[in-house]
Amino acid sequence: MTRFLALLLAATLAACGVETATTAATSAEIKKRELEAGQKNLEQAKQKIEAATQSVQQGAAQAEEKSKD
Repeated sequence: MTRFLALLLAATLAACGVETATTAATSAEIKKRELEAGQKNLEQAKQKIEAATQSVQQGAAQAEEKSKD
């Protein structure tokens, strides 16, 4: 009976370790996806800023040309 309880306790503790490892792996995957999404958003923001900067520069160049006329 004592062996059975010891075996049951060992199995329970092993299952707990597996659950902990699975939870850690899941958390890591979620963080990885969040990081990738953040990087994608950053790249999109950079592209929008670059496009807006070019637009402003073009407008300034056109205004300068009109003022010369």
